[in-house]
Amino acid sequence: MEDRVERWERRVEVPLLLLAVAFLVAYAWPVLDPRLDGSLVDGLAVLSWSVWAAFLLDFVVRVALARRRRHYVVHHWYDVALVALPMLRPLRLLRLVALARLLDRSARANLTGRVGIYVGAVLVSAVGLGALAVLDAEQDAPGATITGIGDALWWAVSTVTTVGYGDVYPVTTTGRFVGVALMVVGVAAVGIATALLAAWLITYLTAEEAEAELEAVEAAEAAEVAE
Repeated sequence: MEDRVERWERRVEVPLLLLAVAFLVAYAWPVLDPRLDGSLVDGLAVLSWSVWAAFLLDFVVRVALARRRRHYVVHHWYDVALVALPMLRPLRLLRLVALARLLDRSARANLTGRVGIYVGAVLVSAVGLGALAVLDAEQDAPGATITGIGDALWWAVSTVTTVGYGDVYPVTTTGRFVGVALMVVGVAAVGIATALLAAWLITYLTAEEAEAELEAVEAAEAAEVAE
């Protein structure tokens, strides 16, 4: 039977997804266009904090609806982090981890057989968000080599694939933390992709062998009938 927290999550799932996307726009626009009008930047900042307040309210309501509140908070420590950590400017992008959590909740029931698509989505998201985060941290830093979105995307792709050419690199502490996160995501995703490819090959070869055996049996039966 669905409990109160699950009913609440189901009702607010779509609005929270839309708010997370709105935050992505509010975060990315000033990063991609530093020459934005000041009043527009202020408006986007208000939108960003409004989204944060909405996620805070969602978490407070879920805790209030939970039957064992302390247990719920302890077992949802990542939600506490998502609400608390993004109050610091370098960690604002962590609010988008809530988007990943919501998408994961939506896809969980249908994830079987779609792991490859899921991993691909994670990689694309990691590259895009990592590029935004490192550009935000680096573009105004002294001696920065990542000063535009093209540099940031190139760096993110080479980092998440663990190639690391070294032609562009982060010089700030925040940028380096973003790099570490991308490396971890890249190593995990490449490992999963390799395992998926191996599983597909095994399944394909097994099916080929089964089909060949079936054809051999049918041919033998046909030969017996002919005799």
